[in-house]
Amino acid sequence: MSEQEKQAQEKAAKIAVNPPVFYGSAILILIIVIFGAGFPELATGVFASVQNWVIETFGWFYLLAVAVFLIFCLSLAMSSFGKIKLGPDHSEPDYGYTSWFAMLFSAGMGIGLLFFGVAEPVMHFATPPVGEGETIEAARQAMSITFFHWGLHAWAIYAVVGLALAYFGFRHNLPLTIRSALYPLIGERIHGPIGHAVDIFAVIGTMFGIATSLGFGVLQINAGLSYLFDFPDSVYLQIGLIAVITLMATASVVAGLDAGIKRLSEINLVLAVLLLVFVMLTGPTLFLLQALVQNTGAYLSQLVDLTFNLYAYEPNSWIGGWTLFYWGWWISWSPFVGMFIARVSRGRTIREFVFGVLFVPVGFSFMWMTFFGGTAISMELGALSGVITSAIAENVPLAIFTMFEHLPLSMLASGVATVLVITFFVTSSDSGSLVIDTITSGGHPMPPVWQRVFWALMEGVVAATLLLAGGLGGLQTAVIAGALPFAMIMLVVCLGLYKGLKMEGIKRMVVGMPQTPVSSGRRVTWKQRLKNLSTFPDEAEMSQFMQQTVEPALQQVAKEICQSGQQASVSKEDSYIELRVLYGGETDFVYGVHSVGHLIPHFAFPEFDAKADESKRYYRAEVYLAEGSQHYDLYGYNQEQVLDDVLIQYEKHMHFLHIVSDSQAEE
Repeated sequence: MSEQEKQAQEKAAKIAVNPPVFYGSAILILIIVIFGAGFPELATGVFASVQNWVIETFGWFYLLAVAVFLIFCLSLAMSSFGKIKLGPDHSEPDYGYTSWFAMLFSAGMGIGLLFFGVAEPVMHFATPPVGEGETIEAARQAMSITFFHWGLHAWAIYAVVGLALAYFGFRHNLPLTIRSALYPLIGERIHGPIGHAVDIFAVIGTMFGIATSLGFGVLQINAGLSYLFDFPDSVYLQIGLIAVITLMATASVVAGLDAGIKRLSEINLVLAVLLLVFVMLTGPTLFLLQALVQNTGAYLSQLVDLTFNLYAYEPNSWIGGWTLFYWGWWISWSPFVGMFIARVSRGRTIREFVFGVLFVPVGFSFMWMTFFGGTAISMELGALSGVITSAIAENVPLAIFTMFEHLPLSMLASGVATVLVITFFVTSSDSGSLVIDTITSGGHPMPPVWQRVFWALMEGVVAATLLLAGGLGGLQTAVIAGALPFAMIMLVVCLGLYKGLKMEGIKRMVVGMPQTPVSSGRRVTWKQRLKNLSTFPDEAEMSQFMQQTVEPALQQVAKEICQSGQQASVSKEDSYIELRVLYGGETDFVYGVHSVGHLIPHFAFPEFDAKADESKRYYRAEVYLAEGSQHYDLYGYNQEQVLDDVLIQYEKHMHFLHIVSDSQAEE
């Protein structure tokens, strides 16, 4: 890329704003913030009324939608679609497993695990939805419910959005925004008002979901500072903490994805594992290991019942404050976490993505909830009965520090927990601002830093306002109400993703069909094929072949197609030449030839080589279609044979379009 092109890209990035989404989202969020800050008492009443209405009217819809998301994800992973890559067929993952899992964990649930890890199991133990509290049965039920709230359903919500974004963004080169998932349903109209509305709902839901997490995080930090240094428990101190840590998140934003979020995520994972191991070893170790196995079995055996249980025959307010709040929270977070895990999952297969996103973080969450919640419940069932429940009644975030108080090295553990909340706070705000910025810039891969700074600061302002307007109640209401429209959009996203994958399946079937025979004079003979297999051209020879054979052949095809009234063009870069035939609302035909370098194969032991010998590098003229490399080499073909290959692939593409057209007509 030339210096002028780089400067043009940098200039475009500085003004990368999708005005309807950017200004529409910002104005709506500011209206809510001004209302909450200017009329806190009225806002509290309105928030409470909205929450009650949503729970009473749409509680069934939330439970049913989340069940659909889980079934949909598992079905895709176990189907033939599971082999499809989130990117071109030749792509490789951008991050190793350790970094990938660390970023999934930090972005997905970090602050929540620390806030609810002790508090939620003990609260369910003390006041279960049905039955008597503070009993052995209540303890079993408490852990099953906690696993349910932090288990497969939560990550299935994230996986739906992440899959859709990664598939359409990396495999079909559509903008990395929520609207792209609707392309199979409404085509180019995703760039109009419908697409703008979808992205605005995604931004608003993301903003309030992140603000809720930041609110919980700052309450936990305040509790940690109160425990460690006797700081006051004050809403104004909490707002000050939001301001300070938001500035830290802004600094991470400026550092970028690899330097900022990736490093902090890896630090988060290390600290979290250390804290987890500490609690396991200093708590009732044998009981915790037994409980982990039993809790997992109870969760799996009760999964269907828990999924659809609305307590219709035992009406109470419990489900609105817990299950529906969690489903709303996860749905609000899904544009943020979904886009973030899509950004870091390019190159993985759908099966790898689903199993990684569902089972690895869930396994860690189950260990965390068992070790922290199980330790607290064992204290409640033993000599320390009532100690943690009393702390929760006084201030929910004190629960974890009260538990640490009855373990060795309590001050050290409390300090690590407080630092961990701060780093989770920073990664959540940093990741969230990056995602919102991407949506409001129309899916720009490198949105400008000033926009990310704006959204990072806005997240802090919204979290502070919701704390002033109604504390935890205001945060919960914002989440449940804000998630409702986006839950409906997510169901449409599932339909769009399925339709896109169905079209992919048809295309794979067509591409796999036998090639059309060509005349014997133009067919690649067996002697020519054998010669090509034993020839290792260098870079200069490959460049000559591309210029003298491939480019003229593609230009001839483009010229003929244009004369027939179809739009076609040939583009050229240093290492590839590409023919593209445009079909408007249908899938374009892409035929590219890339000069790809490889080391000459040999049968020694390359793992013993300290450094690859670049003098042994040769080049292949590999054919690339829209879905990626086809893994065969054209080098040694003459122009007529290249033309034959282009026409074979073009014929398959036309057959694919006919099948798609017939399928759509039947629907």
